[in-house]
Amino acid sequence: MAGGMSTIAREELIRTIRSRYRESTKMEKSRILDELAAVVGCHRKHAIRLLGLSAEGGAEPTVAKGRRMYDEAVREALIVVWEASDRICGKRLKAVLPSLIEAMERHGHLDLDPHVRQRLVSASPATIDRLLKPIRETAGGRRKRGVRRKRASRQVPVRTFADWNAPPPGFLEIDLVAHCGGTLSGAFVHSLVAPDVCSGWTEAVPLLAREQSLVVEGLHIIGRQLPVPIRGIDSDNDSVFINETLVQHCADSGVEFTRSRAYRKNDQAWIEQKNGAVIRRFVGHDRYTGQIAGQTLAHLYGAVRLYVNYFQPSFKLVEKTRDGARVTKRYDKPATPCDRLLEHGSVSVEIKDRLRENRTRLDPVALLHTIRQAQSALVAVTSPEGQAAPSQEGLEHFLSQLPDLWRLGEVRPTHAQRDSRPRTWRTRKDPFEGVWSDVLLWLQQEPDATAKALLERLRPLYPGRFTDSQLRTLQRRVRQWRGVMAKELIYASAEQSMPWDAATREIAPVGVDSRGSDFGNISR
Repeated sequence: MAGGMSTIAREELIRTIRSRYRESTKMEKSRILDELAAVVGCHRKHAIRLLGLSAEGGAEPTVAKGRRMYDEAVREALIVVWEASDRICGKRLKAVLPSLIEAMERHGHLDLDPHVRQRLVSASPATIDRLLKPIRETAGGRRKRGVRRKRASRQVPVRTFADWNAPPPGFLEIDLVAHCGGTLSGAFVHSLVAPDVCSGWTEAVPLLAREQSLVVEGLHIIGRQLPVPIRGIDSDNDSVFINETLVQHCADSGVEFTRSRAYRKNDQAWIEQKNGAVIRRFVGHDRYTGQIAGQTLAHLYGAVRLYVNYFQPSFKLVEKTRDGARVTKRYDKPATPCDRLLEHGSVSVEIKDRLRENRTRLDPVALLHTIRQAQSALVAVTSPEGQAAPSQEGLEHFLSQLPDLWRLGEVRPTHAQRDSRPRTWRTRKDPFEGVWSDVLLWLQQEPDATAKALLERLRPLYPGRFTDSQLRTLQRRVRQWRGVMAKELIYASAEQSMPWDAATREIAPVGVDSRGSDFGNISR
């Protein structure tokens, strides 16, 4: 029983209504369906299926009643007209269709049946576009778009600085440090840095290029060097990290992958601190390019990781409270990353034994000596040929220098101040070019003339060329000329007269023209 009606009665009712339903209009069919659904107690869609069945129980065969108005002849005619219109869109083609068909028939290019012509002209723009859609796809050579993948950034959850909640060892923050020397143009070496949030253990790997597959290779190397397995990584929103390659690598490796909020540096406070305290401290800010520089950096990082992680204690923030504008921070006692791993309860006994064994056999002075040699080699790689050479001193000599190294000031080769080559070229056009011969003549006649008086004499001769802002430049030129003249008076030769051309040649050894010297190479 369905809706209080027996099965036999239900079938008789449907059989009676079925013939009336097929001959009814759309509105009448809607009312019949509503009544049947209410009486039988079924869904409206199920009522449609019941009334569409034949007496034998199968689907009633539908016979086309000529409702398809635009047959193949109309479509073929539309294609010809569309090609003749240079494949314009349906709305534009609809507007020009009557005149275009008339013109093509007038010139004998088209001979349409009146019935086909009437149907073609009466087609709407939407119908034209619908009929031409498969034609356009083939003619335009468009390929079907594949399934749009979900953006990598949406697959990586966000983690803020407050969401860590004291994680166990193995959760890393990763970032790239650019060794560009202040200029991001061109190719240069990057360092992939990965500190452990719990212990502060820091690993770094040089990358010759900023590329996502190299980042994955760098993570493989860091995973082999890290004393604990990698459990998770957290990066910023750089495209070199947020991509399908790294997302798939983390999924295959079972590593949790999170990212920081955009433009929130504090979300990655741990690695930002290590970028300065470790990477910049030992590498500096110079520009490093090429494979040799990358290999030298790798050798340097091999010693730095042991020296920093085993023998460089660091503070760790435990609590930070704010009282108005006053911020109070409380730190844990200083400890090395190795000590923090040894004290942590989640680290296995095998890993702790390996850490103690490594710390026992490591020599901190030998590691520091290796670091200084690698830094010296790094400077030699980046310096012009012949200006710097790698350090060749042995460990004993290095040890003997330790008591007095403080007297030398900065001893890191990567941070030592380098002698800059004096500049001998001009950056701006000389404002007194071509008139200095007149100034020299006036100075010969009046050696005590001031630069201001000389500038006032130049202005009427060259209207609009000289301004008050050029007085300082002329004063420097006059002072340099008088200094040369004073030397000539002190170291006078046997000749009693002063060679004016010799004086000018001493000031400006290059760029002398027929009217006098060009002081552009001395003063800016």
